[in-house]
Amino acid sequence: MALTYSDLQAIWVTVRLAGVVTLILLVLGTPIAWWLARSKAWWKGPIGAVVAMPLVLPPSVLGFYLLLAMGPNGPVGQLTQTLGIGLLPFTFWGLVVASVFYSMPFMVQPLQTAFEAIGERPLEVAATLRASPLDAFFTVGVPLALPGFMTASVLTFAHTVGEFGVVLMIGGNLPGVTRVASVQIYDHVEAMQYSDAHRLSAVMLVFSFLVLLAIYAWRPKPNKGA
Repeated sequence: MALTYSDLQAIWVTVRLAGVVTLILLVLGTPIAWWLARSKAWWKGPIGAVVAMPLVLPPSVLGFYLLLAMGPNGPVGQLTQTLGIGLLPFTFWGLVVASVFYSMPFMVQPLQTAFEAIGERPLEVAATLRASPLDAFFTVGVPLALPGFMTASVLTFAHTVGEFGVVLMIGGNLPGVTRVASVQIYDHVEAMQYSDAHRLSAVMLVFSFLVLLAIYAWRPKPNKGA
C-alpha cells in the first residue's frame, strides 16, 4: 500500500517548513557564526551558550515559553496583533519561528567551526590587498567555509524535519497547515494504524540515512601530502 493523502500532505508541510527554516537560518546564522568565530569579547561565551541552548533544553520547555511569548498576552503576540498579522501559534509561520530557534545551533555551530578553521592568515592577506572586512568575508571567508555551509544546511534541514515536541506545542495538529511527518506518525500509532506508521517511518528512516550519507560525502578529504 502507498502512503495516504494525509501522509503526503504531512510530508509536504514538513519539507516546506524545513526549507524555509534553513533559508532563514542561513541569513541569520551566518553573521552570528562569523562573529562567534572571530570575536574576543567577553560576552561571546554567554551568547554562544544561548545559541546552543536548544541542544540541551527540553523541546517542551522551549515550546512553552515561545507559546507564551507569541500568545495574546505575550510581547510577540501583542506586536503581531498591533501589526495586523494576528497570532502566530497554530499557524505555519508560528512553526517557522519556533523551528528557527530550535534549529539554530545546527546552523551556527558547524559554520562557526568552519570559520574558525580558516584562521587569520587568509584574512590578513586580503586586508593587505585593500579588501574591506565585508569583501574579505565574501571573497575569502565564504568560499573557504563552503563545506561548512553545506553541512550546516543539511543538518538544519534534517533536524527541522525530525522535530516533534516544539512543533506540536506551537503548531498543534492541523492537517495541511501544521501537521508535520513526526506528528502524523504519532497520530497513526495513537490510532493503532501500525502499517501506516511503518510506511511513513520507513520513509523518514531512508531520508535520515541519505542525509548522513550526504554529510559524509561532502566532508573534505584530508591532504595526505601535508
